[in-house]
Amino acid sequence: MGFTSKMFVVSSPISDVKTSNHDYKTLFKTARQCQQHQMVVLRRNKHPQISLYASHYHIMKPRHKATTTTTTTTCILKEERDSSPSFTSCGLKFIRGKKLLSELSTWRIGGPCNYFVQVSDRTQLLSAIRYCREHSIRFLIIGKGSNCLFDDSGFDGCIILNRIDFFEEVKSGIYRVGSGYPFNQLGVRCSNDGFTGLEFASGVPGSVGGGAYMNAGANGQEISDVISSVEILQTDGRLETINQNDLAFSYRKSSFQDMEDLAAIVAVTFKIKPFPLAREQQKAYLTKRRLSQPLGERSAGSVFKNPEGVGVSAGELIEKAGLKGFRLGNAKISEVHANFFINCGGSTSKDMIELINLVKEKVKDKFNVELIEEIQYVSPI
Repeated sequence: MGFTSKMFVVSSPISDVKTSNHDYKTLFKTARQCQQHQMVVLRRNKHPQISLYASHYHIMKPRHKATTTTTTTTCILKEERDSSPSFTSCGLKFIRGKKLLSELSTWRIGGPCNYFVQVSDRTQLLSAIRYCREHSIRFLIIGKGSNCLFDDSGFDGCIILNRIDFFEEVKSGIYRVGSGYPFNQLGVRCSNDGFTGLEFASGVPGSVGGGAYMNAGANGQEISDVISSVEILQTDGRLETINQNDLAFSYRKSSFQDMEDLAAIVAVTFKIKPFPLAREQQKAYLTKRRLSQPLGERSAGSVFKNPEGVGVSAGELIEKAGLKGFRLGNAKISEVHANFFINCGGSTSKDMIELINLVKEKVKDKFNVELIEEIQYVSPI
């Protein structure tokens, strides 16, 4: 089942590329024309700005229709796929043109996607990827969608929703967890069992796979500190298990972000230590988060990474620039935490992008600090 099509991955904030009036069609047409080898990375420097704090995905588009070394059987007729608003292929139900991206994003922004399918295990995930490859459909794998900024025009491709959410206790202190399992539930569950290392995860509205991909962390803890191994699915269908010693992690950075042939993280195995006060510590972290962050609002979590070597957080810089509470259209900087941008109701992707760009400009002018997005832009084409 060897996929032979090239992979197109967008892994840098759109705002880092100069384009007038947010002309995404021109931008991404240019990106495809500049494609080299197997992947084009749009970036400003040598370090790709991939930021998938609470969900992980790749945007892939075959350059040519995929071919296989063995004869494959088409699961449905082309006419049925093209005419029906929903259809079943290889046991998976695809919805065409009806699913709104705003329903899949914590920001509640985004138009319809051409195709939508939900998967609950690695076999279904592989089938969904194979279907998209064989039919030359661009696809996007998401988890909780808690740091995605979708376009109001939607997505010209297939959204694959990862609901691989199993939870296995291998033995005391060792857990194997599906990549689609809610990250906040993992933090609560491990803490309740009396183990430390993931107390910070409670209150983080993401998935386990997204946490590993982004190396999520807070309160002096990082997910990489307790990872034992990670199971990944390659674009050619191979399943590989990588031990922690063979992975590199840093602030909001992991080896997964540089893997050209990575299709998705499937599962993560954690090894955590017992700690009698884990539950109390988890409750304290959650209380602090509730007091300092607008958890009940429609947001994507932290919009910007904390700048390195400055000694001041992104939120503090935005507040000192006098922008806390500033509103542009229906997009607003939170009055609780300045690094959280709120959809006040009816915010468009344009509203949010303009607010993000304004903040970057003001902070750069006032402090000569360049803020880098932690959220991910998803172009419609």
